[in-house]
Amino acid sequence: MGVLQFFSFVGSSSPSKSIAAPILLSDPEKLPNPSDSVGPQQRVLLLHGPKQRYVEVTDHPTPSISSNRELLVRNIAIGLNPIDWKAPDFNFGIPELPYISGRELVGEVAICSRRKSRFNPGDKVIVISTDYRDLRKAAYQQYVVATDFNAARLPLNITPEAGSALGVAFVAAALCLGICAGVDFTSVANGPDLFSMVRKLQATRLPADIKTECLEGIDEVSRAKKGDWIAVWGGSSTSAFMLNQLARLVGLKTIVAIDHRKHALKIASTVPAAQPDIVVDSHDPQRAIEIVRSATEKRLRFAADTVGKDTATHLLDCLQQRNALDDEPLSTTTQGDLLSSHLIGLSGLPKASPPSNVAFHNVPIKLFHEIPEVGESLMLWLERLLGQGLLVPPTVLGVQEGFGSINHALDSMRRGEVSGGRLVVRVS
Repeated sequence: MGVLQFFSFVGSSSPSKSIAAPILLSDPEKLPNPSDSVGPQQRVLLLHGPKQRYVEVTDHPTPSISSNRELLVRNIAIGLNPIDWKAPDFNFGIPELPYISGRELVGEVAICSRRKSRFNPGDKVIVISTDYRDLRKAAYQQYVVATDFNAARLPLNITPEAGSALGVAFVAAALCLGICAGVDFTSVANGPDLFSMVRKLQATRLPADIKTECLEGIDEVSRAKKGDWIAVWGGSSTSAFMLNQLARLVGLKTIVAIDHRKHALKIASTVPAAQPDIVVDSHDPQRAIEIVRSATEKRLRFAADTVGKDTATHLLDCLQQRNALDDEPLSTTTQGDLLSSHLIGLSGLPKASPPSNVAFHNVPIKLFHEIPEVGESLMLWLERLLGQGLLVPPTVLGVQEGFGSINHALDSMRRGEVSGGRLVVRVS
C-alpha cells in the first residue's frame, strides 16, 4: 500500500455532510460567504459511480463555511493517494454519489471564519481531510473547507508539492505510535503525549467505535519507550516512511521489511534521518520473520503493518517471542511481570483472534477530526517538525498539472508504477 486506506481504520466515518446541505449555526451573525470573495461555482472532479473515471465539471457549487472553526482554502497542490483509485475500483469508502475524492492538499486561505483564528487570508496551509464523508473537505476541487485544527501552516522551507504529500501518513503514523503504542512525543519539539491527552478527556466525547482503542488499547506499564524495537512491514509506503521517522525521533529502534529488489537503493540513498536501523528483504517472508526475531533478540513487542492481512500475519509471527524449544526469557517489567505485545494494522489485521499475549490495534483516525485538542496538537507539532527540519517529507515522484491529469496519474498507480513516493497534481 502506498499510503493509508481509510476503510482499514477504526472510526473513519461520521455523519454525512454534503456540499448542498451545510450545517448552519444558530448564531444570527452571518458567517463569511464564499460568494463575497470567490465565485459561487467552481471546477470539481466528480465520481458518478463505481468503476467509473472522475469527470471534471466547471459549474459545481463552491462550498460554504458552516462553523466558526472553518476556513475556505484555495487549492494549490493535491497529493494523490491509493484510496483515490481503490475506492471506485472496489466500491468502498464512497458514502454518496456523485462523490468528491482527495484527502490532502496545500492551499491558500481565502476566507477565515469569524472566530479569532491563528490563520489569516493569504496563509499557505497543509490541509488534511480524514473526514471523508464531508464532501466540502475533499481535495479534488478548487475551493476546500478545512477546520483550523486540521490544518498546518506551510513552513517556508517546504514546497507546496512536498507539503501536499505527507499529511494523512503523518497523522496515521502519529496516532499509531501515540495511541496504539503509547509513545510520548513530548521530548521531540514539544510534541503531544496523546496517550495521556485522550485519557484526560471526558469519555463521552470519544466516538463509541474508537473509545476502547483510545482508553484500553495499551496500559501505562506497557507503553513503548526509548530503546524498544518496532517492526514495520511494507517499508516503502508513505505511512511506513513517516512511522520510521517518528519512531526514531523518540528513540525507538526500527526494523523495516521491504522488497529489496524494488526499494533497497532508494532507502540507501535516503537522508540518514529517514533510514531505518535495520532493513530486511521481505521477498522470502519466512526468512524475513527469522531475521526480525533474531535481530530483536526475540524481544520485539511492537509491530505495524501497512500492506494487508497476510503481511500482518507475518508480523504476528515476529511477535511470538519464543517457541517450545527456547529457554530465553520473555520481555518483562522490573517486577517480573510479562509485558504484552502489540500489532497495529494500518491496512488490515490477521483474520484469527490474537494470542493471549498479543493485542491487536486499529488506528483511531477519527480522533484527528473529531477531537479538536488532538487535531490541533498534531498540526502545531507538524509545523515545528517541518520548520526545524526534523521530519523529511516523502519523495515527490512526479508533478502533473490540472484536474485533467488526475485520471492519468491514478492509472499509473493502478498499474503499480508508483512506489516509494508520491504523485502530486498542481491545481491550475
